Amino acid sequence: MSDVNEKQAPRESRQELRKQAPRRPAREQRRGADRGSDEMTPELEERVVFINRCSKVVKGGRRFSFSAVVVVGDRNGNVGFGFGKANEVAEAIRKSNQIARQALFPVVMWEKTIPHEVIGACDGGRVIMRPAAPGTGVIAGSGVRAVLELAGIQDVLAKSLGSNNKLSAVKATVDGLKQLRSKDQILGARRMAVNQ
Repeated sequence: MSDVNEKQAPRESRQELRKQAPRRPAREQRRGADRGSDEMTPELEERVVFINRCSKVVKGGRRFSFSAVVVVGDRNGNVGFGFGKANEVAEAIRKSNQIARQALFPVVMWEKTIPHEVIGACDGGRVIMRPAAPGTGVIAGSGVRAVLELAGIQDVLAKSLGSNNKLSAVKATVDGLKQLRSKDQILGARRMAVNQ
């Protein structure tokens, strides 16, 4: 009788440990299996900026396809965007989300704003961004706002000067953020120029 109790005790303790351990949703478990370890990658937030529907007239009628622009960031200095196409909206968003995660890049920030004024350009889109005082907030249009907020910038003045195309505005904003340099980087570049 005592032997039976000894055999059952480890099984019961394992079940109790399983109940006490925090459970992750199945979606997060799958995501962790895809990327390796879930603890190494920061928690990313995604935002769908624009979905476009394109129709092609064929013999049997119209055939629709969709494209999506998605911005992904951790609100802590890392941001990226993706543009994906598919025959369904969900698949287009999934593709652009995957592309955006692969295209993440670090953004140079000074406190909660940008270190200096910058103009980003891509195709017909031009975006000017200026540093702002604490408490100003993100003054920007929808596509530009998504990139700046998910990058973690809280105070900035931005204005889209060129095309109204959301994809061009997002690309121009990313171009501007990639041009940003910190004070140390600029001083280092000047020292190298003087030494040469």
